[in-house]
Amino acid sequence: MRKINYGLIVSDFDGTLVQEDGNVSEKNKKAIWQYINDGGKFAISTGRLHYGILPRTKELGLKGLVSCCQGAVIVDIESGNFIQNNPLSHEMTLAICRKMEELDLHYHVYGFEEYYSNKDDEALRWYERAVRHKAVLVKDQPLSEFVKEKGICSYKILAMTPPEDNAEIMRKLAEENFAGCLITKSADVLVEVINANYSKGTAVQFLSDYFGVPLEKTIGVGDQWNDLPMIEAAGLGIAVKNAAEELKAKAVVCRYTNEESAIAAIIEKYGYTEE
Repeated sequence: MRKINYGLIVSDFDGTLVQEDGNVSEKNKKAIWQYINDGGKFAISTGRLHYGILPRTKELGLKGLVSCCQGAVIVDIESGNFIQNNPLSHEMTLAICRKMEELDLHYHVYGFEEYYSNKDDEALRWYERAVRHKAVLVKDQPLSEFVKEKGICSYKILAMTPPEDNAEIMRKLAEENFAGCLITKSADVLVEVINANYSKGTAVQFLSDYFGVPLEKTIGVGDQWNDLPMIEAAGLGIAVKNAAEELKAKAVVCRYTNEESAIAAIIEKYGYTEE
């Protein structure tokens, strides 16, 4: 058995571990399981909510913890128990929804068991295929009114935007100064408003403590701007080849994309010592 070098690898899911067709390559699966069998710890940190990622972690046969919603939610994979559970307040959820509607955006509200969409279009169907979880469509009233009536405290609020409008929408949302919130993006077409007290960076720190692996011996791997806190917090921050250029500028860049089993290559290169 080879000696482990970095004892904990925390990977983003979409655009990093998973391929564009929604599958994880056999090469990645084999590398992850060999690394775990050799004593390493492997965890996923994603912007998805627990109901969007738990089925995928179970498909991979992973155990331990998974970080969801940019670190605001951490769940035990086997039991489904919440280790951390930090939604936005109802008042803040409502304020963000109203701003989304003022900007006439297609947006989603992520509740405890479901996520809700204000529009039924091709963008929604693309998103549902990507996350393999259907939205609850709210068409008979503004989504903000539905949120108000149901008393929903959202874990995040996501706007689906054309890539060319992304930066401007982020700027307009940031101008609102939503207290305790962070405006970020998880893809060129996805702008998110999340709890600023939690991030993929705080998740790496939590997982490091939980698994007893020194932070300097952790690896964080991602592809989008919302992965930056993880890249910065981990002992070694790596961007896959297909990552956003702004993330690559802050990280070690892998030679391979998510389509080329980048995680397997990273495990092989950094997961073990040269001894």
